Amino acid sequence: MKIAIVGCGALGSYYGAKLCRAGSDVHFLSRSDYEAVRRHGVTVRGASEGFNVQPHCARTPEEIGESDLVIIGLKTTANDQFAKLLPPLIGKNTAVLTLQNGLGNEEQLARFFPVEQILGGLCFVCLNRVEPGVVRYIDHGLIVLGEFQRPAAPRTHELAALFQNAGVKCHVTEDLARAHWEKLVWNIPFNGLGVASAAGLEVFSSAHVSRFTFHAVGACLTTDKLLGDARWEKIVHELMLEVIAAAGALGFVIPVAFAEKQIERTRTMGEYKPSTLVDFEAGRPLELEALFREPLRLAQRAGVAVPRLKKLCAILEALDPAGK
Repeated sequence: MKIAIVGCGALGSYYGAKLCRAGSDVHFLSRSDYEAVRRHGVTVRGASEGFNVQPHCARTPEEIGESDLVIIGLKTTANDQFAKLLPPLIGKNTAVLTLQNGLGNEEQLARFFPVEQILGGLCFVCLNRVEPGVVRYIDHGLIVLGEFQRPAAPRTHELAALFQNAGVKCHVTEDLARAHWEKLVWNIPFNGLGVASAAGLEVFSSAHVSRFTFHAVGACLTTDKLLGDARWEKIVHELMLEVIAAAGALGFVIPVAFAEKQIERTRTMGEYKPSTLVDFEAGRPLELEALFREPLRLAQRAGVAVPRLKKLCAILEALDPAGK
């Protein structure tokens, strides 16, 4: 199977490297990391696994050409590049799988390609890109795979088997939309508070946050620090319950106990920096639209009160390097 990886940061590089090691014909569409990957391949380092692979490496999608599977690991802030990057890779039988965070990514792909070609995957993994072509693996690794606007098909299970054969745990969901909300139960509090914690606890009780007067007052907190302080853990839990309530109002029932399960699995990650925190510290735009604004809009449209999420969005918008 010819596989194109579009978006070769930590996520795309890790799963692409796993597939390459298992024998798939993997092509990385690299820009900033092109020279490093061409010369040294992709290296995964971690306590439980470490390896190096030499995937094909290209600077343009035309160099790769039509593929059987396109895996999208781009930041959602780069979705405006879909029309430029994807058409040379996609034929009428190509499966298009987005592993991106948040809501609305499959819908954006459907503007360019038939719905029946589109899949989504939710990645429950702790990774950081530590240098060009090098990924630090920390914990977990599960992918939950589903079809866009359709139940699972034979193809879905075939792709799940592809990942499983590469040593990646992969489950198939019959309801991709519900799975997205399950992932948001973790993503919204930990990605969001990882950055917003720089504002300090006091800002969460303030009546108003202005992007023109607001500024960071302290250090951003990793997941262990958020859970190591009872006050921050309380906000984490409250955000999770708001997400669960919004999902329920939209027809996606998630048990309340799911929140505590997510908190407990996070304790094993140690001093982990979620992707939004990594972007913030690097001065890159934050993935506000897919991860925070769209869930907020849908919750409000469903009539669900989400004051913590609303405040979190305001703080992140004030801190976003793209808005400075």
